[in-house]
Amino acid sequence: MASLKETPRQKMIGMMYLVLTALLALQVSDALLQKFALLNNSLEVANESSLKKSKGMVQGIEERIKDLPNPAAYVDVLRKANEVRKITDALVAHIENVKGKVLEAGGGIDPQTGNIKNPKEEEKIYEIMVGGSKQGEAYKLIPLFDKYVKDLSLAADPGTKFPSLSPDGKDDPLTSKDPNNANKDFAELNFQTTPVAAALATLSQKQSEIRRYEAEVLNQLAGKVGAKEIKFDKVFAQVSANANTVVAGMEYQAEVFIGATSSGFTPRMSLNGASLQVLDGRGQIKFKTSGGGYDANGLSKKTYTASVSYMSPDGPKTETITKEYFVLKPTYNIETGTLPALYLGCANRLSVASSGLGALWNPTFTADGGEAIAGANKGKVTVVPSSATVTLNVNNGGTLLGKETFRVRRVPRPDVKVFGNGSELDEKRGAVATGLRSIDARAIAEESFKTTNPEDANFRVTQVYIALARGQRKVDDMTLPGSGSITKLAQQAQAGDRYYIEIKEVQRKNFKGAVETIPFNMVKNIPLN
Repeated sequence: MASLKETPRQKMIGMMYLVLTALLALQVSDALLQKFALLNNSLEVANESSLKKSKGMVQGIEERIKDLPNPAAYVDVLRKANEVRKITDALVAHIENVKGKVLEAGGGIDPQTGNIKNPKEEEKIYEIMVGGSKQGEAYKLIPLFDKYVKDLSLAADPGTKFPSLSPDGKDDPLTSKDPNNANKDFAELNFQTTPVAAALATLSQKQSEIRRYEAEVLNQLAGKVGAKEIKFDKVFAQVSANANTVVAGMEYQAEVFIGATSSGFTPRMSLNGASLQVLDGRGQIKFKTSGGGYDANGLSKKTYTASVSYMSPDGPKTETITKEYFVLKPTYNIETGTLPALYLGCANRLSVASSGLGALWNPTFTADGGEAIAGANKGKVTVVPSSATVTLNVNNGGTLLGKETFRVRRVPRPDVKVFGNGSELDEKRGAVATGLRSIDARAIAEESFKTTNPEDANFRVTQVYIALARGQRKVDDMTLPGSGSITKLAQQAQAGDRYYIEIKEVQRKNFKGAVETIPFNMVKNIPLN
């Protein structure tokens, strides 16, 4: 964003205007009104000087274009400069006409003293500038100010911002926090209870702002044809290093020098032919590097070309520089060391790290033959396979770094054990006929699977069939949901009988809470003593 520059004289007059405006709210003495009159005279002298400079700048642009190799290419610059002068003079002249009405309300100038006859007059100023139905001259100025700023912006450099010429109380930094003035509009803020001398100074101040806006745009247009000298007013220290990262024991080499930019013009800069954003005279280079063509050390040599074009007093010039840089092949490793086999439909948690990328390491993952779920921390990923093999795609900053393929195992079947009265039943030793009162069938996960995938190793027996048999005849039977009381059978049991126990259904709950039924069939015969 371009900024509007003020000369030291403009800054001093502007400060005087602010101070006197603040004092006006406190008292209206003859001495204070005299200061406003002096301020108005200073503003009018400064505005006249600005007018002469603007005329000279447009003339300089016209003369400079005549000396250029191709004057026709700069016709639009001269057209804009003349248009800026035209709309500025028109608005300044309109304000001058309003100032004439204000001066007339104060009785005009006393020919003997040279001063305003009635500098304290306020009521007539209110009628002229504000009006009973808010149709005064100040309200008529607002659309003229807005149109001027809009038209001026069309001739200015892109990004140039001009503050409003008619801010309301809430938008003016000096009054936005003042409860007495924050709710006033532009006209009321500047011309309500305002004496003639202060009203004239206010209008002259607006003319000064308009001339400053005009000078800013003309200065920009002059820079396009080299009609002004390039003044490097922003000086800074700069360091250019061969490398920003070195290994301990290596030499660090760099050059330190003074750099400078100019706030008076904005050069055109490009990278490989594409335009660059320019901030404070510096082109902002930022692009995503590409790999490929790596040497034995994992380095890929690359170059880019940067250009700076500007208008010098001798005509258009372009400076070009080709810069060499190297792209390091990114590497990563899966912290398990070797690629493990993953389990089908389970949460297989992996950690992928890259020491070479350091703070730039911010990977994303996708999977072919399964699902990749990002973890809470960088490099953490949960892979859920859905096929015999799954391929994990490792990306960083939108660049694919590599693919890793894993074998996929089926979930190992659990080991089912049957307990009676809390102790495991043995088909050889049997159990006491009348003492066995409860059965508990437990599905126990395979130890290695339980260690690597504890969230998926949740098994339970959901259906067990129990029959009391005497010889070849079934005495009675029942079905339990994995465990429960068999008192009904125990009351009929005799020594020499046996329990026929069949595991018919086992279920597993995975890390997502989903339950699957596992085909299962196991039979135990427990003799009764």
